[in-house]
Amino acid sequence: MAASLEEVMISYEELSDLEHEFDEVETEIIRQQYALSKSLYVKRAELAAKIPNFWPLVFEQAPMDIDEYIQPSDSALLLSSLKSISVSRFELDEDEKNGDPRSMAIRFEFAENDHFEDKVLEKKFWWRQSKDGFAGLVSEPIDIKWKKGKDLTDGLLSLVKAVYDEQVAKPKVETKDKKAKVQLTEKQKALKNKIDSTGMGGVSFFAWFGYIGEYVTAEESKEAIAEEKEERRKRKAGEEVAKKEDEDDEMDEDDEDDEDDEDDDLDIFPTGDAVAMAIADDLWPGALKYFIQAQEQDMMSELDFETDDEDEDEDEEMEDGAPQPKKKHKGCAHGCAH
Repeated sequence: MAASLEEVMISYEELSDLEHEFDEVETEIIRQQYALSKSLYVKRAELAAKIPNFWPLVFEQAPMDIDEYIQPSDSALLLSSLKSISVSRFELDEDEKNGDPRSMAIRFEFAENDHFEDKVLEKKFWWRQSKDGFAGLVSEPIDIKWKKGKDLTDGLLSLVKAVYDEQVAKPKVETKDKKAKVQLTEKQKALKNKIDSTGMGGVSFFAWFGYIGEYVTAEESKEAIAEEKEERRKRKAGEEVAKKEDEDDEMDEDDEDDEDDEDDDLDIFPTGDAVAMAIADDLWPGALKYFIQAQEQDMMSELDFETDDEDEDEDEEMEDGAPQPKKKHKGCAHGCAH
């Protein structure tokens, strides 16, 4: 039988502190890797710019974490108009020593297309920590200048941007009455009705630009990190750390769940942070691998075509016997033509 933490005199706080140390090491690895590989990515960008359809082909081979959100209409736009993708750790670019390496900016460059006027769409993600224990990527919604009748998100992006701007202008005020029902504003109601009527199944990949996540300001994050750092320092020094009141730690769980549900109801792309990490940690660094994979797949398709043609010729020459089954072609992931 496994020993309890009380029996071995180890606290959850000690385990949490150790886990935090692992996180610090991983964060430092990102910092060093970014500095060492920065010039290589510049060189790769120069080479990729000389290769026709480099990034469309890379995106065509996107891993499942990204590909599952790409609808046929998204694919057609990306494959015909995407010029380049880049990922930067903008906080490191601003302050190499103190910037958080986990914050990132993902930049898409497009050629002229039938859907929107923007030539560049850049979405920033900040690594933030809140006083209630949340730690992760947060973002601001980016609106797109859609051409008339060409909005692939069917108005969702514009609505979530309006709701976010409203929230920033008038932040939510905490009340003592935890059970008080928060009333939706008119803009929030419009967004919720749009989500309910549209349904989130099959939503456009471009709705990803509307991801927000938790609403955590830079000021709150700075304070939360400082408080946690001080608590860990005290524990390490053997000093007593004041515990929060039980009622603060356990706030009515039902009410908390209700608040989470309300936030989720207004989220047009709940997994936006996961997609951002898949782009930054997989698609972006593995672009050469995915491009070569696309080339090999194209070659296999051509070989299958030639084999099928030969089989058909042989079948025509055969007077007797059943025709041989044709081989299946493995076409492009999104039905493109090379």
